[in-house]
Amino acid sequence: MFEINEGIIRDSLNFETYKKGVRCYENDQVEKLNVSTQKELGWKKTTIEGKVKSSSQMPIKYNVRIVYPNSNENISCYCDCKAYYNYNVPCKHIAAVLIKYAREKNKSVKKKNSKLIQQLKKSLIYPKTKMETKTLNLQCKLQFNISRRESEAFLELKVGEEKLYVVKNMKSFLEAAIEHNELEFGKSFTYNSYLHRFKDEDKFILSMLKDLYEIDMVTENMVMYGYHYSKTPRFLSGKKARLTESNLKKFLDNIGETPIDLVINNDNYSEVKVVRENFPLEFKLDSKGNNIILSQISKLPKALVKSGNYFYYNNKIYMPTNEQVRVYKALYNTFVEQKNSEITFQQNESEEIASYIIPALKKIGTKVTVNNSIKEKFYEEPLKPCLYFDKDKDAVVCDVIFKYGNIDINPLKDNEARKDDEKVLVRDIEEEAAIVDTLTAFQFKKWKFNFILEDEDKILDFVGEGLEKLQESAEVYYSDAFKDIRIYTSKSYKSNIRLNDEDLLEFTFNIDGVNREELKHIFDALKQKKKYYRLKNGGFIPLQAGELQNMSDMMDYLDIKTSDLEKDKIVLSKYNSIYIDTSLKENNITFVQRNKKFRELINNIKDIGDIDYTIPEKLDNIMRGYQKFGFKWLKTLSSCGFGGILADEMGLGKTLQTIAFIKSEVDENEEKQPSLVVCPTSLVYNWESEINKFQSDLKCLVVSGSRDVRESQLKEMNEADIVITSYALIKRDIEEYKTIKFRHCFLDEAQNIKNPNSLNAQSVKSIKAGSYFALTGTPIENSITELWSIFDFIMPGYLLSHGKFSQKYEIPIIKNGDKKALEELNKHIKPFILRRLKKDVIKELPPKIEHNVVIDMTDDQKKVYAAYLQQAKEELNNEIRDKGINKSKIKILSIITRLRQICCDPSTFIENYESDNGKMEALMDIVQNSVNDGHKILLFSQFTSVLKNIGDMFKNENIKYMYLDGSVKAENRGKMVREFNEGEIPIFLISLKAGGTGLNLTSADIVIHYDPWWNPAVENQASDRAHRIGQKKTVEVIRLIAKGTIEEKIHKIQEKKKEIINNVIEENTGEEILLSNMEEKDIEELFS
Repeated sequence: MFEINEGIIRDSLNFETYKKGVRCYENDQVEKLNVSTQKELGWKKTTIEGKVKSSSQMPIKYNVRIVYPNSNENISCYCDCKAYYNYNVPCKHIAAVLIKYAREKNKSVKKKNSKLIQQLKKSLIYPKTKMETKTLNLQCKLQFNISRRESEAFLELKVGEEKLYVVKNMKSFLEAAIEHNELEFGKSFTYNSYLHRFKDEDKFILSMLKDLYEIDMVTENMVMYGYHYSKTPRFLSGKKARLTESNLKKFLDNIGETPIDLVINNDNYSEVKVVRENFPLEFKLDSKGNNIILSQISKLPKALVKSGNYFYYNNKIYMPTNEQVRVYKALYNTFVEQKNSEITFQQNESEEIASYIIPALKKIGTKVTVNNSIKEKFYEEPLKPCLYFDKDKDAVVCDVIFKYGNIDINPLKDNEARKDDEKVLVRDIEEEAAIVDTLTAFQFKKWKFNFILEDEDKILDFVGEGLEKLQESAEVYYSDAFKDIRIYTSKSYKSNIRLNDEDLLEFTFNIDGVNREELKHIFDALKQKKKYYRLKNGGFIPLQAGELQNMSDMMDYLDIKTSDLEKDKIVLSKYNSIYIDTSLKENNITFVQRNKKFRELINNIKDIGDIDYTIPEKLDNIMRGYQKFGFKWLKTLSSCGFGGILADEMGLGKTLQTIAFIKSEVDENEEKQPSLVVCPTSLVYNWESEINKFQSDLKCLVVSGSRDVRESQLKEMNEADIVITSYALIKRDIEEYKTIKFRHCFLDEAQNIKNPNSLNAQSVKSIKAGSYFALTGTPIENSITELWSIFDFIMPGYLLSHGKFSQKYEIPIIKNGDKKALEELNKHIKPFILRRLKKDVIKELPPKIEHNVVIDMTDDQKKVYAAYLQQAKEELNNEIRDKGINKSKIKILSIITRLRQICCDPSTFIENYESDNGKMEALMDIVQNSVNDGHKILLFSQFTSVLKNIGDMFKNENIKYMYLDGSVKAENRGKMVREFNEGEIPIFLISLKAGGTGLNLTSADIVIHYDPWWNPAVENQASDRAHRIGQKKTVEVIRLIAKGTIEEKIHKIQEKKKEIINNVIEENTGEEILLSNMEEKDIEELFS
């Protein structure tokens, strides 16, 4: 291996690049280097990384990376500057980094503060008194070398304080400005970038020239490296800088009022100003014998560039409008070719002169003089364009006639002799051309003496849009055959949506003049992506108009069949009101009329915050602002006959909002009628406790105990305000409930009915109530079918049948990533889901800090894991080969579970496993440090066997803890919660499924998830046992993840697969939906 030294650097680079690199280094442009060395396959590799400040005044730093030796035993290098990017050769920045490394590598250890010393040294050498900078004056000379073939532009400069000095070497001057070098101009003036500054109005010139300098430098480097571009001229040569037309434009655009010196082919002009305006032009038309002479009276300007964009005239450089350039260019070129300012026309060209030449001269000239004898030959009449449309078989034919008084002109016929040969008609050529251009824009083609349009699609476009445009500028006439081609636009659409006296929606849609029986065929053609539909009467319905497509989409998502349109009216559920109103407004469907009852219903829903519902007196000072809004939301939906999902994040008080709503309903209704709350068994007594705490005057009945006890309790139901029971009991007692009509029915933790085929779901959906509400922080855990199941409870039929829901939403969204279906689903569900997050509504709640702790398993653990993984892969391959991936999901889940157990604690399924456990050791470190610092901990795991082993470990270390899993009775849980919150025990071991919801454990400020769960929503629920209202401390959430194992890979694959479900409501997914979306390659990646 070789070591880099300055000799190698000098030999490897061309001399110019090496010199510039030395200059960069000596100007202290290279910042501190980062040098690292590592061994790869027996050889040592050194990597040098550094930043190099730009030589210009711009605050730019270039990143340089050098590796040596590379695989070819050479130096590899990279820089993100423009020169290296374009030409891939070492630049001055790379050279500077190499030089700094070579010169300082032996000093880096001995002189740790060398950079500081250099800075101090520099500060001592520099003058202690701040010197005032002097403003430099800059004078520009613009030079043009113009020949018949080309035009070249050059810029020269003079610079100085008072006396101005010619910049004799443009390259040296720019190098001094960029590199901060001094440059002597004479005994009385030396340029110094630290002492001199340019005027603000001159800086654009320096910037432009620096760009040219950099291009020249890159070109030089390429030539030095063997690239020969001898044909490429340099931009900087001697005292001149060559300007491209874009450089010239930049210069002229920015020079402003500053006068410049100008040289045009050795003719010198001083104090020339640049103006952005048309230059003055004077023309004269005279007759001479049988000819007409056009002459330019004003002096001929000088075109500075071939494009004609810049002219010199009367000591000014003009930048005229595009119109003057376009029109004058042809005249100017003719004048130059003929070497005089006259153009001769013959008498028989009089009409062209009248119609083309004179209008053109008037557009660009300040004065146009026409001889009286010529004027007398011309006369003007107003133009009256007339268009005659007819139908010829399947084509549309148009005759165009331009009427000037008594003269009719067909633009497609040869010019006919005019009736009055003594006079020449001045035609309005521009207006004539505009008419013809409109026809050709709509694809009309010239055909003999008229215009013809044959394609049916194009005819439709023209009749729909073109006719209207032409009617603005011409008189349009139609034959009877043409009139039959009628286009039915949105002006013909008629539709109504009304809320009737039976609280149902009535929807109608018609098209004026179209038989209702044809509506089905129109919408069918629309779904077939046809451009139009031809009616039986010969008219057309354009099918690409947005209004009809939007109406079709809305009807489709309302499950309205096209055959239903033949009916007088279509009856829909009132639940669809908000969706219909939102769709009409968002898609700007303006032709649908809404009746008063419908509008009032929509306004009530949208003005929830302004509706004056009285909050129960005891709760008014207790409830927070967002909770009061939630109360009003429940009241509004109930009063309108709707249900809803209160989906606030865990800990925001869904229970309190519900209690306030029920109390308000009890107060407002004299007739006694109970409301029903169905919740998990673990929360039954929590509900009773919360009611007694916040609204003790509500008569609460808890239905629990043996069957005989429950039967007795149910007889008292009509005397209660609130009846509370569990999912487990409701399905046993459902026959008893079917005869009762509740005022309202609430499902707490409504994800318990996520499976629409479960007994839980079927039981609660048979309950009779005035309105239905669901309370859940996780409306979707595993699939959007769960959302459908909850909506099927709160508003049956609103999201269609499960089969239609899957077809319209679930399959398109999950399988196909259909954003349109996702948007439509969100439109349907958004009005009926109220979700707030703690971070948005409780500003005073302390933060929640979450982080993953990646833990290395012990060697013995790794051996067990590797052995089982190898065995599992063989079993799985055989299973998939024999049964296919879809029928192997149970096997996959069992293997994943076993691998996760090995990560957590191999002793849970390997007898006599007595080796160390990486997770247990890491956990003990965290727990001991946290307990010693006075923290209280919630520790969650999905494996009760692991929790029990953790408990045994704590016993051996004399660490006190509490334990809760599914075996703990509901009535004992409240006591355990109080004991933990009020006592001294520092740790609570909790089964994730048993204790992830319904517990308030705000005395804890650390949450540990011992084994990561598939579903982050479940983890969040568990974490929110501590991070909720009442918490005063910052909550730290720690996830322990075994490095290089299934735990890491599940997390990665889960992130890839869950995006669609996130978009529906929140960040939720689970193992069922995850596995159902996995392909075989994903499974292979999981076990790789």
